[in-house]
Amino acid sequence: MTTHPTAEVPDPLFDDADADARWRARFTAPRVSLPGWADDAPHRSLYLSNASGVWEVYAWDRGTDTHRQVTDRPNGTSHAALSPDGRTIWWFADNDGDEFGVWVSEPFEPGGGAAAPAVEGVPAGYPAGLEIGHRVVSVGTSTDDGTTIHVSRDGAPAEVIYAHANDGGVSALSKDETLLALAHSEHGDNRHAALRVVTPDGTKVAEKWDGPGKGLDAIAFSPVRGDNRLLVLHERRGREELLIWDVEADTETEITVDLPGEISADWYEDATALLVVHTFEARNTLHRYDLATGALTALDTPRGTVGSANVRPDGAVEYSWSSAARPGVVRVLDVDGDERVLLAPSGHEAPPSAELRDVFVGDVHALVARPDGAPEGPLPTVFSLHGGPHSADEDRFSAYRAVWLDAGFAVVHVNYRGSTGYGSRWRDAIEGRPGLTELEDVAAVHDWAVESGFADPARCVVNGASWGGYLSLLALGTQPERWAAGVAGVPVADYLAAYEDEMEPLRAFDRALFGGSPEEVPDRYRECSPLTYVDAVRAPVLVLAGENDPRCPIRQIDNYLERLAARGAAYEVYRYDAGHGSLVVAETIRQTAAEVAFVRRVLRSDAPAATTT
Repeated sequence: MTTHPTAEVPDPLFDDADADARWRARFTAPRVSLPGWADDAPHRSLYLSNASGVWEVYAWDRGTDTHRQVTDRPNGTSHAALSPDGRTIWWFADNDGDEFGVWVSEPFEPGGGAAAPAVEGVPAGYPAGLEIGHRVVSVGTSTDDGTTIHVSRDGAPAEVIYAHANDGGVSALSKDETLLALAHSEHGDNRHAALRVVTPDGTKVAEKWDGPGKGLDAIAFSPVRGDNRLLVLHERRGREELLIWDVEADTETEITVDLPGEISADWYEDATALLVVHTFEARNTLHRYDLATGALTALDTPRGTVGSANVRPDGAVEYSWSSAARPGVVRVLDVDGDERVLLAPSGHEAPPSAELRDVFVGDVHALVARPDGAPEGPLPTVFSLHGGPHSADEDRFSAYRAVWLDAGFAVVHVNYRGSTGYGSRWRDAIEGRPGLTELEDVAAVHDWAVESGFADPARCVVNGASWGGYLSLLALGTQPERWAAGVAGVPVADYLAAYEDEMEPLRAFDRALFGGSPEEVPDRYRECSPLTYVDAVRAPVLVLAGENDPRCPIRQIDNYLERLAARGAAYEVYRYDAGHGSLVVAETIRQTAAEVAFVRRVLRSDAPAATTT
């Protein structure tokens, strides 16, 4: 195996001590996720925080306002839930960030006992949903054999109630614990799931599928015991909308909300209204929808992005929020209209950053920022491509974006075809030609940036992680004239090898995206694989890779690096001992420093600059 050149991790990153402290402070500032709570003990809550330097699970007793760190693992913990009585904390124990493991549980009260496997009879796997009731627990797992759903009743060892080679999972459990909603892709397309409702013993009660290209997502059963209506997200008219499915009567009511863009929702606690989250042009607003009258009332929230939101039993709305300029917080809007910060961990606050500006290039929406106080004229520019691809860049705070601005770069985010939030047709436009389709949109925005004088054509950088890393490598090979440097974090680099080694749910995703497996459409996989174009790469590239990554496995990245090495290309590598990204703040800082230092070094060098055509 070739010994690849290792990326430098400078400390400090910036010569100016204040500037160096500022960018690090954004990453190390304590952050929290939106707390959840136990249905029957709403004073008991659970959230994630990086306060220890690693993202871990925290318990919060609202009655005494006491907080404690629950988990303490080298690579962090990212999945947790509470039992409905609030007595037990469940969290997912994987191995070194590889996402493969089992659910364990421990008492909410400190000192109540060590964590132990939560359900007897459920083997290790990738998580595919969890529903915890008083008497019924359902655990979904995914392995190379497909999806398996186990149910445990009254604490007995779990039994398999569903197994299929295709992707699926547990979606919702009714409050009376008589119905369980499952998502499945037995029709062969896990990008557009169908729903099945079963009893806890696996007996089918009802089925709903809207046909090819139209997915369904079960959000939650009504929170009122005995009311077994299911709130569902559908896309029958080319965007995400809502319906309520009365499962036992097998009737449905579509919810018409007169707002542009897309919506999601959750129940108010008495099931008389919905809390609607509205997404439009990379920002969110919150609304209350009255089910009896159809009245839609906007809630008074700041302009920006709502990460998640829920309704307390007393009607207060809690939500996580940030904007590009203002760091994230958890806020609450009380029933009397008082709006305030709910949860702010102790420690320093993240320094603010620059606002984002909207740019529309044809149908493509981009978000752009320039460093505060930057001189007029073109700047070196980082085109930061989001992952997913079923995701989107938003008007939210990003310590990662801010460090590039601190380093003197303009930043461009492109919500290319494949992004969510712009309708089903936009999201699904990449099917059959993934990667290359998105890069057509990136090229259009790159043209705008150069022609408008926003970006220096000789100093444009393509950058991304996960799907964004894949797009970055593909861009370097298919658009070599546009890029002076590239950074690809945990990328798909060799699509054929990636398919062989990745987790089964992603194989199913690839089959839906490409229109078949590599055996069925090999030319399509080769056409869309960065490895196919590796010999055309001209710009220096930095590749970051996790040794235990089940999503973008290390072997296929090594294949790409070997090809770079064989032709004497300019490249560097940063490897780390975790999975698809890191929950360790110090590790994130090291990777970010390596990326920024690499690009600054490349753009200062005498290497041939990129040119545009």
